[in-house]
Amino acid sequence: MFKELSSMLGLLRNQGKIQEEALKLQNAIGNLTAEGTSGAGYVTVKVNGRFEVLSVRISEEGRKLNDYEMLEDLIAAATNQAMAKVRQLIAEETTKMAASLGLPTGLLGGGNLPGLGG
Repeated sequence: MFKELSSMLGLLRNQGKIQEEALKLQNAIGNLTAEGTSGAGYVTVKVNGRFEVLSVRISEEGRKLNDYEMLEDLIAAATNQAMAKVRQLIAEETTKMAASLGLPTGLLGGGNLPGLGG
């Protein structure tokens, strides 16, 4: 506990490093991408670290289904999968940032920082 408190106090004295690392984290998150698929590859959705949908692809086989309700469900499932993957990537980047600042793992919430979605 005292070691963590000491680390926190050290950070307060070094705000420049914190700002630098936060900027690096923001840039890294913006460059992250993840894909989710559903329906045995009928639908693929790609999202970025800002939780923006970059693309939605429906395979030729998926188009031949002519079942719009099923396609809607597949798109939702693929999007949710991609979002879960990008959340994991953000958590990993956040953990790297915490380590570079000498903070204990998990102190920054594992990627659940304000403004990062999720």
